[in-house]
Amino acid sequence: MQIDLSGKTALVTGSTQGIGAAIALGLARAGARVAVNGRTEESVGRALERLAAELPGADLIAAPGDIATDEGARRVLDAVEHTDVLVNNLGIFGARPALEVEDDEWRRYFEVNVLTAVRMTRAYLPGMRERAWGRVLNIASDSAVVVPAEMIHYGVTKTALLSVSRGFAKEAAGTGVTVNSVIAGPTHTGGVEDFVYELVDKNLPWDEAQRTFMREHRPQSLLQRLIEPEEIANMVVYLSSPLASATTGGALRVDGGYVDSILP
Repeated sequence: MQIDLSGKTALVTGSTQGIGAAIALGLARAGARVAVNGRTEESVGRALERLAAELPGADLIAAPGDIATDEGARRVLDAVEHTDVLVNNLGIFGARPALEVEDDEWRRYFEVNVLTAVRMTRAYLPGMRERAWGRVLNIASDSAVVVPAEMIHYGVTKTALLSVSRGFAKEAAGTGVTVNSVIAGPTHTGGVEDFVYELVDKNLPWDEAQRTFMREHRPQSLLQRLIEPEEIANMVVYLSSPLASATTGGALRVDGGYVDSILP
């Protein structure tokens, strides 16, 4: 299978590190011109340096701006006037007992995890429809359907993102534009390492801590390990390509599988 995104522009939100950075690298390797987004010019600059070092000659765009705000979103839209591939990856997560999540925290999670995807899709989808080609990918989570007791505020936002994806897929019906979500399982990023150590003994070596976390907090996983960001990126690159032209309105799983599957 050969994926060629030459001549296409892709914007990946929240792509200075973790899953977003892996997706940006994967799209650039496939030949796309890739816009890297983060809240600050400094974080975006460092990410571009890392990408350029790993993939010399890559066509990269700096798109700094906090898209959870109107002003930040305008900065990104000014930097990237149109895109053929939009990957709504930006998201926040963290553990907190359900009864301790205050209203402001619920609002913050909705603003960052849901409304940013709506805002970016609303901005770029009309142009994709006019050009009769485009891809919108929303990075969801298995927490959308297997809501963890320790972070239901996060799970609720990811459930909402599945509906956002399905709804915009209907809006784009018959236009040549596809809209899908990717259900990512627990993924090995720096932020997730911190999260794991919130739930297991901080004195454990990482490999043991990871196994303990999966055994005690994600026992339904068939993979029985954290997923690597590149494994998420592989699915996103495929869905961004012409090869996935008949896949829309879907929720594609890269979640490690379940002992008793409850996902479609």
